[in-house]
Amino acid sequence: METSPAISPAHGEHAAPSYAHKLRTNRIGLWLFIVSDSFMFAGLLVARFYLLGGRRPELDQFVGLIVTSVLLLSSFFMNRAEVQASAGNRKGFIISTLVTMLLGIGFLAGVLGVEWRLAPFGPGDGPEGAVFYMMTGMHAFHVFTGVVFLAVVLRNGLRGRYTPERHWAVEAAANYWHFVDLVWIFFYPALYLMGTL
Repeated sequence: METSPAISPAHGEHAAPSYAHKLRTNRIGLWLFIVSDSFMFAGLLVARFYLLGGRRPELDQFVGLIVTSVLLLSSFFMNRAEVQASAGNRKGFIISTLVTMLLGIGFLAGVLGVEWRLAPFGPGDGPEGAVFYMMTGMHAFHVFTGVVFLAVVLRNGLRGRYTPERHWAVEAAANYWHFVDLVWIFFYPALYLMGTL
């Protein structure tokens, strides 16, 4: 039995995918991840309203407002970082990314270091504790992974690896960061504003 000879890459049949093709497939992959992750956060919201109904946990309103403001401000700087990367402004990109990371760390310190200590209940103290610590804990984990993602992006930016035409990692980090911020826009009123004590 004869076998056909292998086709050499010189004929173009096994050529590496183009950057545009990789960009399209990476974008689809990221959005599929975000959509799938949304179901988990939606499940936490459903659990909050199912377990607590018209009640809300007794939380420090001032701390809640501050951490929310910090996170929303971080989205502004993340958007600025992406715009600066697409414009080829390396210095502006680096500064905005660094500020975004610092604000993300500030959010984590506010939720985990302050709000968790001020809460008048623990994770095992009934529905309030279960809902509050699960919602804020899962969200904080996503903010933490976002900060790690940004640290990698910042390192690569400092090494000059992004150009106005090729900065997918910055775009991906920005989309992920905005998604995490959007989740908090739903979590904040559900935990701090809606319902009676």
